[in-house]
Order: sequence, then C-alpha cells, then structure tokens
Amino acid sequence: MTLLHIIVEGKNDRSKLRRLLQSEVEILCTFGTLNSQKLEKLRKQVGRDEVYLFLDNDSSGRKIRAVLSDAFPDATHMYTRRGYAGVEGTPDEYVTQQLEKAGLDEYIIYPPAGFE
Repeated sequence: MTLLHIIVEGKNDRSKLRRLLQSEVEILCTFGTLNSQKLEKLRKQVGRDEVYLFLDNDSSGRKIRAVLSDAFPDATHMYTRRGYAGVEGTPDEYVTQQLEKAGLDEYIIYPPAGFE
C-alpha cells in the first residue's frame, strides 16, 4: 500500500522521477488538461495518503497546479525553475534538491559516489 504520491503532468515527467525515486513512491500523471473525471480518478488513487505536486513552470503547469491545489489543499508543492523544459528537462541534481526540500530524502535513489 502506497502512502506517498507525486502528481506530474506527463509520462516523460514520470519517467524522470521514476529513475530518481524508489518504487514505493507512486507517480501519477494528469496527461495535460484536467477534467472532472480525471480529477476524481486522481482523488480515488490518492485517498487520504500524502500527495506532492511537481508540475512544469509554464502557463499550463500553473493552471493544472491551481486545479490540483483546490483538489488537494494539503499537498506539498515542488517547483522546477523557469527556463527548464519542464520537469522532464530539469537536471537531475535540481530535481533531487527539490525532492530533498520536500522531505523525501529517504526515497531518493542517489547516484553512486564519483558518478558524474
């Protein structure tokens, strides 16, 4: 049973995070625009578990974040920097920093020491 969910926009964002996080963290996708059906499905998947929002820093990402913020008022927000090509285009080091800031250290898969 998963107690931790991160909601991202697309499958490439999910793939990016999947490489950096242990499998017990469930990564859910909005696949772009949100309608009430998708929102209800996300609500059911998350239930009362902990939820994190990690969305692109562009206009569509901000719109999706606003809708998800209403649906999940207790969600922890993670941000990518403006200028990066969304979550998927954000360097691993920066994504890792955001995961650490959100308190997810115990779930991060760190590269082996000396790995560049």
